[in-house]
Amino acid sequence: QVQLVESGGGLVQAGGSLRLSCTASGRTFSMYAMGWFRQAPGKEREFVAAISGSGGTNYADSVKGRFTISRENAKKTVYLQMNSLKPEDTAVYYCARDPSGYGRTSYRSYDSWGRGTQVTVSV
Repeated sequence: QVQLVESGGGLVQAGGSLRLSCTASGRTFSMYAMGWFRQAPGKEREFVAAISGSGGTNYADSVKGRFTISRENAKKTVYLQMNSLKPEDTAVYYCARDPSGYGRTSYRSYDSWGRGTQVTVSV
């Protein structure tokens, strides 16, 4: 089972930026799609962005134009660049692996999860 470790969360003012990183263990990172999800208190976990093994990307409507997902296979790392942050982006952000390679939007499609990193956006 792969291990995923997120980093880069923190406190930022509205309009600011953060970059999240997720580093994976194992040898076959490039084969898998990777996704970012988030969960705010009292809310369900929701899809944010995904990137396929071939580099195709998919975004939730709420983050399109503001967030960018990318991957660096040599470092077994996926990134989430978050710009123009809003208070409603406040949540714990999780990195996850989609074994299909497609980068699907349902959390049920992902088989490995990190522990999450807190992002807090103040007004």
